[in-house]
Amino acid sequence: MMLPPGFKSNKPNQVCRLLRSLYGLKQASRQWNVKLTKTLQDNGFIQSSADPSLFTKRSQTSFIALLVYVDDILVAGTNDNQIKELKQMLDSSFKIKDLGKLNYFLGIEAYRTPNGINLCQRKYTLEILKENNFLDAKPAKTPFTTGQRLNNTDGKLIINPEEFRRLVGKLLYLTNTRPDISYATQQLSQFVDKPRDIHLIAAHRVLRYLKGSPGKRLFYPSNSPTKLLAFSDSDWATCTETRKSVTGYCVYLGKSLISWKTKKQATISRSSAEAEYRALASTVCEIQWLSYLLADLLVKIDSPTALFCDSKSAIAIGENHVFHERTKHIEIDCHVVKQKVHEENEWKDPVDNKGNRKPKTNWRAMKKEWNMISTQKQ
Repeated sequence: MMLPPGFKSNKPNQVCRLLRSLYGLKQASRQWNVKLTKTLQDNGFIQSSADPSLFTKRSQTSFIALLVYVDDILVAGTNDNQIKELKQMLDSSFKIKDLGKLNYFLGIEAYRTPNGINLCQRKYTLEILKENNFLDAKPAKTPFTTGQRLNNTDGKLIINPEEFRRLVGKLLYLTNTRPDISYATQQLSQFVDKPRDIHLIAAHRVLRYLKGSPGKRLFYPSNSPTKLLAFSDSDWATCTETRKSVTGYCVYLGKSLISWKTKKQATISRSSAEAEYRALASTVCEIQWLSYLLADLLVKIDSPTALFCDSKSAIAIGENHVFHERTKHIEIDCHVVKQKVHEENEWKDPVDNKGNRKPKTNWRAMKKEWNMISTQKQ
């Protein structure tokens, strides 16, 4: 560190020694995280391997979980006295500010009822509409025009690309509670380098869709069964320029939607079956990560996860090793689907205590009975 102008000292080449991290320095956030992690671990908390921002502590009679985002902390537990002790410990170490029960966290509004908890970003959505002058716009029924394919050639370059980039960035954060705009936002985020007027029109349609339902929210019931269900799909060669496919999946814990994603695949698929198989591999990896995360939260899954796919060819590739001629060009990591299917078949016990063969689960009937409603309007 250089001496500030006007500082006089009798010793030559004297510098200042930094005793604490300051806001604005590159290492400030890392040093803060290291100190917070060490403080929690010294008090008996265990850092999750699946998510480094999650800390848990359990005893014979209680369990407490702590989620960290920079300097914002969310605490949940089964014992109020332990939570009070945790707050006192954090206050003595860092001088925290207690905001009470959860109602607003990182722009996400939480409303709790005896039946469950509702999560939405209504205030954040209204701020986006107000910033872009869309509070009085005519609502749209869908966030994206059916069959529309965006590219880098149609339309004219917009004069102010920062406006488009800022809007897409806010829409990306809005997908934390709005899975219905995930596909539209994924399509728009491909053109942030050189946006054109046709891309801005498509982004404005998303705003018009949000105008019709700014308070749409996710509901997580308190009596939901602890069973993981996943749905996977892909749109083969949907990108008109690179001919890459788009992966889409969603994962449910009981009737609660807990994970979803829409993302373009890294490589080009030669067939729709390959695109579906790659989407299955991405979904399997997400399910595996969620299993680790639920294990850290002491949530026990007693049955294998049901993964639904509408491609018979992809299902056959995952179950059968005979399709070598058609799949030998697919990366090795995609075959994690085969491994998990094999593990599931070994995990199932086909015989009960009396020696009778257990009936297989009718996943086709379960799919018909499954209620796909995961969001509701305010």
